[in-house]
Formats: sequence, structure tokens, C-alpha cells
Amino acid sequence: MDSRTPDVIQHHAEHRARTHAAEPGTPAAVSRGYAAFADLVDLAPAAAFIRDRHGRYLWANHAYAHLYGTVPRQLVGKYIEDFDTPAEADRFRALDQQILARGMPVRHTLRYRRPDGSTGRAFGHRFPVREYARTCIAGIYVDITDHLRATAQRQEAEESLSALRDHSGLPCALLSANGRVIEASAAAAELLQIGLPDLLGRRAQTLLAPGPASDLDLLHRRWNSLIARRTRRVETTTLLIDSRGLQCRAEVHLTTIGHSAGRARHVWAVVTRQSLAHEAHPPLTAAQIRILSLLAQGSSNSDIATSLRLSRQTLDYHLSRLRQLLGAGTRPALVARAYVLGILAPQAWPPRSATAPHPLSPA
Repeated sequence: MDSRTPDVIQHHAEHRARTHAAEPGTPAAVSRGYAAFADLVDLAPAAAFIRDRHGRYLWANHAYAHLYGTVPRQLVGKYIEDFDTPAEADRFRALDQQILARGMPVRHTLRYRRPDGSTGRAFGHRFPVREYARTCIAGIYVDITDHLRATAQRQEAEESLSALRDHSGLPCALLSANGRVIEASAAAAELLQIGLPDLLGRRAQTLLAPGPASDLDLLHRRWNSLIARRTRRVETTTLLIDSRGLQCRAEVHLTTIGHSAGRARHVWAVVTRQSLAHEAHPPLTAAQIRILSLLAQGSSNSDIATSLRLSRQTLDYHLSRLRQLLGAGTRPALVARAYVLGILAPQAWPPRSATAPHPLSPA
């Protein structure tokens, strides 16, 4: 309530303090008739008023007067036309007459001009009330302008997300807090080689390829941190497995939706980069990944052996083993396969592991 609130309270206190000998129909008598109603809703957030059958305001609370940028005592005794346009006043008068004729409440949406010049909307009821043997019209409204605006903004955001999901070409999915797929893009279904209807309702963990327990534990901890709202965004890499059993390394961005303080209900998962699908191969050691990154950098065997403090025989063994694991017969083929299979990060220089926790980490 702003600084005008005491004036409203004082206004009704003065009315109630007037003599009980006032004639029925005078402002003092009318004021006594609805004093209990005024006490109930005068300071309520809902906007309320009472008018007589001629469109003259007998009483209004602060919230209703605020709709017109004024205070209650400036409304009382005035007519509808003093505050509304002629067209609106005619419409309100017709509605009042309908209520008086039917003797029944009517639901109504009130449009009004806000102090900032924008159009506001309030929803409520108008209904007949008896005051000293005459029927008057009362109304009570709740301002829904901010609610409608928030709803429109939410709908616009949902449409934007739908456009991202359906037209960006990015594999993405909306996940519930327990990791179940609620929505998904056609690109996500194509990546996983699963029909879109079959993808919906799947548990996300069934789409992850078996891997080191430490990697899955890290992903699980990050997911729990998101759901508990200790963080809002997570960027991570993971191995996905499609319906054919082929794997691909994917970079995934996870973002919670909403700003509530409690647990997150939904998470958007967006795949921004992924390797080509391939058959599973044994996990590589940190030394083998470091060798691949140095090969991609153009280092010679001698330089690699010196950098990693390996003998030439040990390095030759690692290279032979890598050629077997990756199905590559030459050094250039080893580098190409390392990028295609998502072992090396495609947008990093110097070359580094795609799963390195830090951009400068070699492996």
C-alpha cells in the first residue's frame, strides 16, 4: 500500500463516525449500510466498488481506485462517465442494467488504461446488493494484467524452444528430473537411430554407452547438481549408443528450466557436436591419447618419445597397438580416426583429448 492508504482508512472511519440519525439514502446512511463490506475488502488486493443504478459510485476501495490512477474519495459521488470513455461507460451501464434486471451475478473482464499508458485487464464478478431497500451494483475484480503478460512471455519462450527443437537441426531433448525423455527433436531421434515416438518416454541412461565407472559417476554428480539447483548449466561429453549398437562421442549442454528455489523439474539437453558413429573399441590410456594428440600436432616419433620420456621401442609398441584399436594403418589415418571417433577435440589447438576437463589439458 502506498502513502495514500491512510487517507482511505480515514475516509471510512469518518463515514462510520457520523450520526446514526442520517436519512436513508444520504451518503452517511449509505456508508453505514456497507461499512462491514468496506472493512472486509477495503485493504484487500482485489479491486471492489459499489454503484447505484444511476452509475454513481457509492464506495470503492483503494485497489479499484488505483486502476484509474486515483484514490477512493475522488471516486465516490462521481459517475462512470467521469472516468471511462463514452463507449466503455455505455457498455458498463448496460451491464449494470442487465444485473439489476436478472438479479444474478455476472462474470466480467474489465479493460482499463494503466498509469503508464498500457492497457490492463482485471477479471471478476458484478452482482446485485441491497442497500436500504434499494438495489445497487457491486463488483470485485482481480488484476490479471501481469499474469497474462507472464503467460504470453512463457508461451513465446515455449514457441522459441519448439522452433529450436524442430528447425535448428540440433539433437536436443527435454528431460524430466528423473531423466526421462519428455520431448525430443527429429535430429535426436536420427542421431540415436530411434523412431521419435519410441524415443519419448525412454530413460536417458539407456542411451549412454557403457564406459568407465568414473565417467558415469561424474555425469551422475553433475546431473544431481543441476536438479538440486546448485548450478544451472553443465557442459560435458558422453558416449551415446544408438539402436544399432554403434557409439559416438557427443558434447552435451544441460540447462535447467525456470528460476524456482526448489528442485528443478526439467532439463534441456542439447548436443552441439558429435563424432561419427562407430563400433565400440577398448578405452585408450592417457598415454595413448597423448601420443595421438602429438601425432596430430605433427611431432615426429623422436619428439614424441622425448616429450613423453618413452623409449623408441615403447613408443613403437603404443603406435602398433593404436593402429590395431582404431583400424588405421598409417600415421595420417591414426590422426583422422582419432578425430572421427571423437577421441580428439575437433576445435582445439594444440590438439587435445575431447574428454579433457580443461581446455589446456593434454589428456
